[in-house]
Amino acid sequence: MSKKNHHGGDFRDFLNEQGILGEVESRALKQALSRQLEHLLKEQELTKTQMAARMKTSRAAVDRLLDASNSSVTLNTLGKAARALGRKVKIELVPA
Repeated sequence: MSKKNHHGGDFRDFLNEQGILGEVESRALKQALSRQLEHLLKEQELTKTQMAARMKTSRAAVDRLLDASNSSVTLNTLGKAARALGRKVKIELVPA
């Protein structure tokens, strides 16, 4: 039985070849962010309504923020959410 040779390609290369790497990375980032926010809400025993009040926004805005499939979060909204949870946002540009 012969082994298939691995030529160094990876899934990121495949996604890039398909022209969807940026979109996939954005969705993954938003999903991770949504999970982290949900975890902090539970940890601090906050309801979405209480979170909205802390952010001085609507419950619907909090729902959009926590919706892992909604990637249209602004830095302003993210900053409000972080402050409401006693956190800060850290964004870093790294080599591609």
